[in-house]
Amino acid sequence: MADGGDSNSQSPGFAQKLKSWLSWSWTYICVIWFAMVLTMIYVLRSPLKLQESLAAASVFLNTLTPKFYVALTGTSSLISGLILIFEWWYFRKYGTSFIEQVSVSHLRPLLGGVDNSSAVGLFSSVNGDTEPRPSVSECKVWRNPLNLFRGAEYSRYTWVTGKEPLTYYDMNLSAQDHQTFFTGDTQQLRPEDAVMQKAWRERNPQARIKAAYQAIELNNECATAYVLLAEEEATTITEAEQLFKQALKSAGKDTNLLVYIKRRLAMCARKLGRIKEAVKMMRDLMKEFPLLGMLNIHENLLEALLELQAYADVQAVLAKYDDISLPKSATICYTSALLKARAVSDKFSPEAASRRGLSTAEMNAVEAIHRAVEFNPHVPKYLLEMKSLILPPEHILKRGDSEAVAYAFFHLQHWKRAEGALNLLHCTWEGTFRMIPYPLEKGHLFYPYPGCTETADRELLPSFHEVSVYPKKDLPFFIIFTAGLCSFTATLAMLTHQFPELMGVFAKAFLSTLFAPLGFFVDKMESFQLWHQLNRI
Repeated sequence: MADGGDSNSQSPGFAQKLKSWLSWSWTYICVIWFAMVLTMIYVLRSPLKLQESLAAASVFLNTLTPKFYVALTGTSSLISGLILIFEWWYFRKYGTSFIEQVSVSHLRPLLGGVDNSSAVGLFSSVNGDTEPRPSVSECKVWRNPLNLFRGAEYSRYTWVTGKEPLTYYDMNLSAQDHQTFFTGDTQQLRPEDAVMQKAWRERNPQARIKAAYQAIELNNECATAYVLLAEEEATTITEAEQLFKQALKSAGKDTNLLVYIKRRLAMCARKLGRIKEAVKMMRDLMKEFPLLGMLNIHENLLEALLELQAYADVQAVLAKYDDISLPKSATICYTSALLKARAVSDKFSPEAASRRGLSTAEMNAVEAIHRAVEFNPHVPKYLLEMKSLILPPEHILKRGDSEAVAYAFFHLQHWKRAEGALNLLHCTWEGTFRMIPYPLEKGHLFYPYPGCTETADRELLPSFHEVSVYPKKDLPFFIIFTAGLCSFTATLAMLTHQFPELMGVFAKAFLSTLFAPLGFFVDKMESFQLWHQLNRI
């Protein structure tokens, strides 16, 4: 048994060595093969009548009119232009070059390229230890703690603009959340629960609402049916609040349902201006269910406290949740930066700071801003109104553009309220990138920036929104190449059309210069008697 295990462990090593040897020798094999092909062509030049064919081709090319060259260069320009348009569209939509992607996916393995599965790089963390680079599967999507109401907010946006603010992927995630959250603990589904489980999967909003009413007909105290109606049928926050209160009466002892309803009722109170009541409801909810920290109810509490301008209470919440052992979020990092910036921003002047240097409090504020920007570099452009805001999605990706949209949508007003805070952010946020010149390889205060955020954000955010990408990607080589080829061939077509005789002389001179080394090589080969012997053989 031991011998069998040793042989199994040694076989992958032998296969890897064989693969690396083949990869190393591939270049030399190609050179040898190319040399052999040239040799065979030269040896068989007489039977194949290559010289006569070349002479005939030369005569044929000399008889071509300038119109042919105009058509040739024009067609080349058109084809390269179409390739350029397709490549640009593909790059804007998917963030990569189509030709490059096909080459890497299909040609690289044939050429002995490194297997992606075995080339998971190790990156240094803050303390110098190595950490595995986050993969696409590790880019976890989170429920947006402050997500809006579909009927009272998202649908009204659709009515006014005709645009859908939510993607199908985002809504499908919500449907899965509702099924798991509301029916996951039920051993045997009741008839109304079975109806509601099907209702959450319906793609059509009217079908979901109709199913909710069917569940209420089966059981007038079906709490999840009232939740669905509050989320999707109620056209105002007041109507949604009434339906949630009805659902609360019928919730019973279902913990998941109670937490969800109470949280939404607190959000209704916040939206209706009863902020102190909302704060009390959130605090009571966190005390009643202290183990449900993954629901991020503290982020709702932070936003409500900022609206009350209760900055001491905000600091107390941050002291509990802005801990090194707890997962971070844009709300945590940027709220911490806001509090420190607020203490110095009203008297901050870039000119004065450049003359006398930064004070201790100003340095703390700048470091807090740099920390926040490193965690999510997309937020400042929304806070500084360099990018237009949209309605936040129902799910967000931490450190991604979706999280930045969700944070700025609710917290921009708080930054504007703090005098000079946005000015301080404007003057200092770009300095973060000088500390992390290679964010995908090594972080400063956090782990390296995940490379999967762009793909996930494109699924979460609507198509009419221009997704923010970090770090900025350079144009792929093939886009630059096709653009140059299109421009070059178009210029040749225009010059050939305008100056046919001059371009003909130039083309002949260019071709003769191009084939001069080949002719010189053939003449030298003719001078060796060895080749005559090979011809006889």
